Amino acid sequence: MKFLMQRLQALLGPHANSAKALTMPAFVVLMLAMMVLPLPPFALDLLFTVNIAMALMVMMVSSQMVKPLDFTALPTVLLVTTLMRLSLNVASTRVVLMDGHNGPGAAGKVIESFGHVLIGDNFAVGLIVFAILVVINFVVVTKGAERIAEVGARFTLDAMPGKQMAIDADLNAGLIDEQEARRRRAEVGEEADFFGSMDGASKFVRGDAMAGLLILFITIVGGFVIGMTTHGMSAGEASRSYITMAIGDALVAQVPALLISVASAMVVSRVGKDEDVGTQIRGQVFDSPRSLGIAAGIVFGLGLVPGMPHLVFWIVGGALGWLAWMMQKKAKAAAARAAAPAAPGEAPVASTEATWDDLSPVDTLGLEVGYRLIALVDKARAGSGGDLLGRIKGVRKKFAQDVGFLPPPVHIRDNLELKPSLYRVTLRGAVVGEGEAFPGQYLAINPGGATIALPGTKTIDPAFGLPAIWIEERHKETAQMSGFTVVDCGTVVATHLSHLMQVNAARLLGRVETQALVEHVTKLAPKLIEDVVPKMIGIATLQKVLQLLLEEGVHIRDMRSIVECLAEHAPTVSDAGELASRIRVHLAPVIVQQIYGAVKELDVIALEPELERLVAQALSSPHGAALDPGVAETLTKSAAETAARQENLGQPACLLVPDLLRAPIARLLRRAAPRLKVLSHSEIPETHSIRIGSVIGGLA
Repeated sequence: MKFLMQRLQALLGPHANSAKALTMPAFVVLMLAMMVLPLPPFALDLLFTVNIAMALMVMMVSSQMVKPLDFTALPTVLLVTTLMRLSLNVASTRVVLMDGHNGPGAAGKVIESFGHVLIGDNFAVGLIVFAILVVINFVVVTKGAERIAEVGARFTLDAMPGKQMAIDADLNAGLIDEQEARRRRAEVGEEADFFGSMDGASKFVRGDAMAGLLILFITIVGGFVIGMTTHGMSAGEASRSYITMAIGDALVAQVPALLISVASAMVVSRVGKDEDVGTQIRGQVFDSPRSLGIAAGIVFGLGLVPGMPHLVFWIVGGALGWLAWMMQKKAKAAAARAAAPAAPGEAPVASTEATWDDLSPVDTLGLEVGYRLIALVDKARAGSGGDLLGRIKGVRKKFAQDVGFLPPPVHIRDNLELKPSLYRVTLRGAVVGEGEAFPGQYLAINPGGATIALPGTKTIDPAFGLPAIWIEERHKETAQMSGFTVVDCGTVVATHLSHLMQVNAARLLGRVETQALVEHVTKLAPKLIEDVVPKMIGIATLQKVLQLLLEEGVHIRDMRSIVECLAEHAPTVSDAGELASRIRVHLAPVIVQQIYGAVKELDVIALEPELERLVAQALSSPHGAALDPGVAETLTKSAAETAARQENLGQPACLLVPDLLRAPIARLLRRAAPRLKVLSHSEIPETHSIRIGSVIGGLA
């Protein structure tokens, strides 16, 4: 014995000391043993009672669950309970056929009681009752549950991609974290597995009903044959003994089978995830005073019809009417309490105390869409609009690669106050851009050479201000052949968002992003960062320096060079503006390449000498920098016109000025000519030459 226990422990491994690990295998072995080994009547009584109790427990759990995933073990429970009932049927059939000649009590008290009490010793009644139970179980409950499980499995599998995309949308919008996203994905997978298993498990219940019919027929025929041939019984005696026990055996198995069928039907037919079945039915059926009142009137009216049982109809109608009146009275009292004004000097009592959780943070970067654009966040429904969520991921990745830091997540939400096709980009709660997009249509942008007139809605490209037109899909090929740049709805929104992020890069770089950027660079050059930040320059000053660079379109991808320049000048220079100017000189080759590309001869715009001298005198005045308003207006207007002419010639618009004038002139011209870049003489690399293509001047 000791040797056998050691071998068993070796086979079971880590579960050897756990009795729970042996429960299910032992149960299955016991069920199989019941089919081949004879059982005494008392054991049959005990097991039939356990079978009924188990069916009741399954029924109670199914009625009290809130969502189907609360009872994921139901498919396995259906298999186990079906196996248990069939095993009991086989065991009881053996006892009936072997000992049925001894009387109806030979198969146990439970079978005898069902045979006598439920059918009253009337064989025809017993067969009819059993047939009715089989019809209810097999044709009504099981058939309906099987169909619901089949449709539910198919719909759940079809809905999986949409649910996964919704989870990704919430994750990208910052509504949930990665841990919650993983939990929801797992729940979606479990839901699909559950309904798939229920689609197959419903066949167990259906097969159980068929097996009950066959076992009853076999037991009756076999009992007649054995009783009359083996034991010499008459037809009446065989009927009283064998048919009574056969019908009792069939009924004692069919009742728990019906309970299990109803339980499985309740699980697969559940809709909603907030309330159990009882609460849901009570709230949706019996909490409507109007419905109860109408039903009470109809029932009471039926009691007035001659020949009807007046008292019964009046009792039920009166009870329903009284219930409707009580509910209506309760609803009016609740409405009166809600509408009652507070007493003088008494502060209104809130249902719950205000907490810090009630304060929702303002989104750093947000995208609000009208209801027609909601489909853009779901690739399965987006049609020709594309997957906007995927495009926004690409926009953030491209921004990080080009500009040099990871922007904050884009929080997407619908706004019913917007026009259906309008979208709006917000930065820390303020609107920085908006536009219209039409799902299913394409935006044909005229880059300047297209002359054909397209049918559609004329508009302006929201990102770059070029003339454009919204066209139907059937005109897409014509527009492309005519020289238009044709993009879909999702690309329009993503491109506009990308442009606004580039323009507002300095505002996107907050303290959190700066700290994250420093931590990222620390992984690449830990000693360099340790020596400079925060020993030489604090995070606040570093953030300001980087924002000054970003305001003028200087990318900060090369953070190592920026930190090295700060290490050189931070000990003697504390002003953020001056540090930014030193960094610009240090990054001059990159800045020039960003504007002109790989060319070595730079076509620049210059100031007329007299204008340059006048501006220099005004900015270096001992009474403070002050430029005459007329001169400032003429300078900004002329700079904007010159920059436009330069761009029309296909040349970058870049103004070259002395070092001391670069920063103030850049600030002056930033709003009037946002695409005009301003460089100082020190920012021109020695490897490049300059050619003055245009001159700003002509002051009156």
